[in-house]
Amino acid sequence: MINFAIIGCGRIAKKHKEAIINTEGANLYAVCDLNEDKAKKLREDLSDTKVFTDYKELLEDEYVDVFNICTDHIPHTQVGIDAMNAGKHVMIEKPIAINLSDADKLIETQKKTGVKATAVHQNRFNDVVQKTRKAVEENKFGEFSHGVASIRWNRNEQYYGLNQWRGSEEQKDGILMNQCIHNIDLLTWMMGPVKKVTGITKTRFRDIEMEDVAVATLEFESGAIGTIEGAGTIHPTNLEETLNLFGEKGTVMLGGIAVNKIEAWRFNENFQEEEISMLEEQENPTDVYGFGHQRIVEDMVDSINNDREPYITLNDGKNALEIILAIYESSKLGGKPVYLKEFREGMILE
Repeated sequence: MINFAIIGCGRIAKKHKEAIINTEGANLYAVCDLNEDKAKKLREDLSDTKVFTDYKELLEDEYVDVFNICTDHIPHTQVGIDAMNAGKHVMIEKPIAINLSDADKLIETQKKTGVKATAVHQNRFNDVVQKTRKAVEENKFGEFSHGVASIRWNRNEQYYGLNQWRGSEEQKDGILMNQCIHNIDLLTWMMGPVKKVTGITKTRFRDIEMEDVAVATLEFESGAIGTIEGAGTIHPTNLEETLNLFGEKGTVMLGGIAVNKIEAWRFNENFQEEEISMLEEQENPTDVYGFGHQRIVEDMVDSINNDREPYITLNDGKNALEIILAIYESSKLGGKPVYLKEFREGMILE
C-alpha cells in the first residue's frame, strides 16, 4: 500500500482526496494545512487519516510515501525540495514553481534523490487527449501548420475572494498560470518545442493584480504557429476548454468544458465513419477538473511499484511554466517577441 499525504487542503485538495481513495493500492494517510479546521474538514469522513498543521512533521514519518503538494503557488518549491530530500515521492500541483530558477531546483533535487516526481497536468490523461497524442506519435498529422488552445471559463470575484493569494502578483496567479497552463501544456506537448512567443495580458473585469484575459502567439521550432487564448471573464459560467490541431494530413478538434470531447477527427477524405465512431466515445465530467486526477495518482502508484519514471515529469511542468513567463515578459515589453533560448539564458533585451 502506498501512503499519500495531502499538503494544503484548499479547493483542489478534494480532487486529490477522491483520486487517492478510489485508487487501488493507495491510502490517504494524512492531510495537512496551516488551518487545522480546513484539514479536519477534508478528512471528516476518513477516521483513519491523520491531521497535521506542519508538513515538516510528515517529513520524519516513515509511513508517508508520497506528498501531494496542493498549497498556493509559492510553497511548491520548498515543500517539494524538503519532501524529496526526506525520501518522499512528490506530486506537485501546477504551476510547479513561479520562476524558472525554482523549477530547476526541483528538477535537480529529483535527480539527486532519485525519488518519483510528477507535475499535476491531469488533462494529459483524458481519453480524447490520449487518442490525439497517439495520432501525433504515429505521425498521422504529418507536419503541423498551426494549433489553437483556448480556455473560456468564468472566474469571478467570488472565486478570487476565496483566498487572499488568488489573483495576486506575488503568486503570479493570473488566468494563464492557474487555469490556461493545462491547455498550454497540451498544445506544446502535441506540437513540440517553442522558438518564439508574443503575448498581451490584460486585467479587464476582475479586481485582481494579475490578468483575467490573455492572448498569445507561438512560433514552434518546426515552423508551425499557434495561438493561446485564456479568459476567466466568460459570462455567466464556464464555457469550454478547446485544443485544435491542424496538420497536412489531419485535423483534430477537442472541446467540452475540460478538453474532454472530440469535435472533429479527420485523417482522410472519407472521414465520416471514423469520426462518428470517435464522437460516440466521450467522457462527461461534472466539472472542469475532469477525471485525470485519479489517473495521475494511479500512474504514481504504478511508477513506484515498477520503479519507472512517472508519465508526466517535472520537466514537463517547467515547459508550460516557461511559456507563461515568456508571455508575461512579452506583454511587459508591449507585445514584443520573446525568444525562448534567450529567455532561458536571461538575455531579454527591450
